[in-house]
Amino acid sequence: MEKKVIIDCDIGVDDALALILAFHSPELEVKAITGVNGNVPLDQVFENIQKVLSLIRPQHKPLIAKGADHPLKGKTIYAHSVHGKSGLGEAKIEVKEGEEWWKIFPEGADDLIIKMAHRYPYEMTLIATGPLTNLALTLQRDPKGMSKLKEVSIMGGAVRTKGNITPHAEFNIFSDPLAAKIVFESGLPITLVPLDVTHQVSLSSQWIEDKIKPLRNPFSQFVIEATAYDTMTKRFRNNELIYLHDPLAVGVVINPDLVRKERLAIHVETEEEEHYGQTSEIEEGPKVEVCLGVEAEKFLDLFLTGLR
Repeated sequence: MEKKVIIDCDIGVDDALALILAFHSPELEVKAITGVNGNVPLDQVFENIQKVLSLIRPQHKPLIAKGADHPLKGKTIYAHSVHGKSGLGEAKIEVKEGEEWWKIFPEGADDLIIKMAHRYPYEMTLIATGPLTNLALTLQRDPKGMSKLKEVSIMGGAVRTKGNITPHAEFNIFSDPLAAKIVFESGLPITLVPLDVTHQVSLSSQWIEDKIKPLRNPFSQFVIEATAYDTMTKRFRNNELIYLHDPLAVGVVINPDLVRKERLAIHVETEEEEHYGQTSEIEEGPKVEVCLGVEAEKFLDLFLTGLR
């Protein structure tokens, strides 16, 4: 049985790789994609969704919708230094006029998420790879409808490790801590995929040379361009390694046995001080499944299969 999936994203490089993995996995049926302000501004996110779908050319066109263009609280931040101005690194994807590999939903992302939850009660999995603003808005509007989601896989947070935007906070949660707090305290069946586990899966230059370059297809080419991998020097121009944060949030839906989890209650710091956006364990509160370990080689094999 295919799992029905909706992906809520802020398309940067790793979100794009997550979409490629999701659409190329026979275990999943991607019904819809919603965009949220995050790595890049919302209009760019929506354009990137269309670009990546033009690369994938899915057999069944998903519904796509724009979501929140600013956080519930706090300032908007972007990750251009990581994902480039366009959000897709140095990759160039042409969207041909008249070739649309999607269906635009006439209303907002929260409307689409709620509609999907009601249409497929206890069948729909939501994968969130950006700030959690859209999810928080849907919970505020229709908590009963959202309770019909089968599961929610969230890439975000740093529970027992350092952050990547501040020493304490991970980017997605830091972008809208209030939204994350609402989502984590909602009682939804959440699997959290934090930096603790995503920092265990990465692309190295050796892996690009040995595994990805030999594929010689549009997807392997996209990985090379998007990650700014220099085939002459055999190095990434901006990083030593490329972490597969968002693809792992898809991977745990495809195969939950890839990861080791613990049930923890998570506190999100919403006070705008030093620890703003921090995710930490607490004794009391609704518990979520937190991924802390991963069979890295098995996941990388799965990721590679998605590129084929």
